[in-house]
Amino acid sequence: MTQMTTPTPARSSDAQPSPWNLPNAITVVRILFAPVVFVLLLVDAAGVHGGGLRWWATALFIVAMASDGVDGHLARSWGQITDFGKIADPIADKGMTGLTLIGLSVVGDVWWAVTIVILLREIGITIYRVIALRSHLVIPASRAGKLKTVVQSVAIACALAPFALHVAWFQWITWALLAAAVLLTLYSGVAYAVDAVRGHRARSSADDTTQPGGTR
Repeated sequence: MTQMTTPTPARSSDAQPSPWNLPNAITVVRILFAPVVFVLLLVDAAGVHGGGLRWWATALFIVAMASDGVDGHLARSWGQITDFGKIADPIADKGMTGLTLIGLSVVGDVWWAVTIVILLREIGITIYRVIALRSHLVIPASRAGKLKTVVQSVAIACALAPFALHVAWFQWITWALLAAAVLLTLYSGVAYAVDAVRGHRARSSADDTTQPGGTR
């Protein structure tokens, strides 16, 4: 049984604080980290595979994903939630995840099928959230979506770590985590799609009842 991710009305932009704040700055830094991790991974692969640059890529990825909850917590605690943050935060997450997976697939450490499945889901849900936000609706993350993010992050961090290239048992753990991430990606994506259809039908029914001749 899926957890309903009922859209909630977004706050009026007239009452929003300035987008120039610390939570948004952290989000921007996370966005900038994504191409850095990607480049470090490719440069390392072109030289000594599993060298120092790959460790730096792993560390930056972990820091970026760990800070994911920090900017959101600060924004809520300090009353600094903005439309920019609502849009930039998922872009930061998907950008880091997407570019890192693409890099890992380019160097041959993660199957392209895994990367494509995850990317298609993430892009689709991000577009869905942006469209909903334009209609002044906020799509909250479901439990499956949150669990997916955690498993996905741990799996990618393991795939990035040079251990995954040389230690057999660590490779098995990495692939098990990637498999779990793909399954959760598909499950949570379907759950969001089902909830989106239900929400659309519910809003359509509500609109029909307010039309002349409808039930009030």
